Amino acid sequence: MKIEIIARNYRLTDRLEEVINKKMEKFSRYFEDDAVAKIFLKETGKERYVMEITIFFGNNMVRSEVASDNMYNNIDLALPKIEGQIRKYRTKLSKLKKSAFDEASMYPQSEQPRMEVIRTKSMALKKIDLEEAVADMELTDHDFYVFLNDKTGKVNVLYKRKAGNLGCIEAEY
Repeated sequence: MKIEIIARNYRLTDRLEEVINKKMEKFSRYFEDDAVAKIFLKETGKERYVMEITIFFGNNMVRSEVASDNMYNNIDLALPKIEGQIRKYRTKLSKLKKSAFDEASMYPQSEQPRMEVIRTKSMALKKIDLEEAVADMELTDHDFYVFLNDKTGKVNVLYKRKAGNLGCIEAEY
């Protein structure tokens, strides 16, 4: 597994890089050699550090984002989440090593209830531009808004990000 560490607004020390690489290397038991782990480190405020770990393998990915007052704590918070996702969805994820599950979990797992869909809605897609979609989303007071982009003709999802700004996903199909 290839490991990429990217620091933004944060000074990565050699010791932390060594710890991250050592702990991430344990996850090679789950993935083939072509898997890529991207780890983003950032300081978001005074004594507030965020770590995002995304592992890409085949057509799949697993991701965890954690925040605390210490980057060393973050690695110990994020990795159990990643392993929990892998173990929970192992039958749905392709390109995992089959032998990985012969051994016990690296981290004790607490049983999390599975989320289920309790409501389904249908809606007509409006063919509008991004600015109008932002206005519509604010008027409906939702965290996301689905629309048909009039410039690209593709389905877009506008959403509120944790940082308070907006993101837009354009569907490829």
